[in-house]
Amino acid sequence: MSAGASATPSATASAAAPTAAAREPSRAGTVQRYGALAPTEWGLRVSGVITGLPEGERATALTFDACGGPGGNGYDADLIDFLRERKVPATLFLNARWIDANPDVFEHLASDGLFEIGNHGTVHRPLSVTGRSAYGIAGTGGVGEVYDEVVGNAHKLTGLLGHPPRFFRSGTAHYDDVAARVVADLGERVVGFSVNGDGGATLPASEVRQEVASAPPGAVVIGHMNRPGGGTAPGVAAAVPGLLAAGRRFVRLSDVM
Repeated sequence: MSAGASATPSATASAAAPTAAAREPSRAGTVQRYGALAPTEWGLRVSGVITGLPEGERATALTFDACGGPGGNGYDADLIDFLRERKVPATLFLNARWIDANPDVFEHLASDGLFEIGNHGTVHRPLSVTGRSAYGIAGTGGVGEVYDEVVGNAHKLTGLLGHPPRFFRSGTAHYDDVAARVVADLGERVVGFSVNGDGGATLPASEVRQEVASAPPGAVVIGHMNRPGGGTAPGVAAAVPGLLAAGRRFVRLSDVM
């Protein structure tokens, strides 16, 4: 997935959308295929969910969520400006509501080849086929709602970027194993994390610095870019220069998988 694609819909994007839609499983077919399956796993580490880079990869992937709605529609310009200044690539998981609230920012991010855009869901729900919740956020209540959570924002991103997103992270990064299989069937890779960089945008800068600075090679670091004024931007800015000086390489997810 090229993060440098234009965010403005074009004739190419319009032509590509029907082809992608033709390959996409239907909601009814997905419900029929998975509706009778009972999940056996639930949480942050579930079969089929990427929590680290491929074995032997020494780089680190910084990923930042923008949750939208009650989760926050803000934009941490200080964080993005720092990444641009130091030429540090990142994967940005954007929720549909955040995109709607920040159309101009989205366009600038999507047209910047330093970043790639991932799918962070339509209304930011944990992905469950039984309605399980995480951190007080109600999960999807069945296979059909899993489908809607993934596909709603995937269609939005496909229209804006001209191609479908390659990676999906649910609200809260919680999944069950059946929901993870549904996402894979829809053509997106399911992403979790191995290092919680900002504690859901709650940690002070000193703790963010500590978490990010201690991320080992091969880590997928999660942070948030929708809570300006918190500890994420100053913590990341304090941690990354030391890692760069030590020879650490940073990548977008699509650079290595």
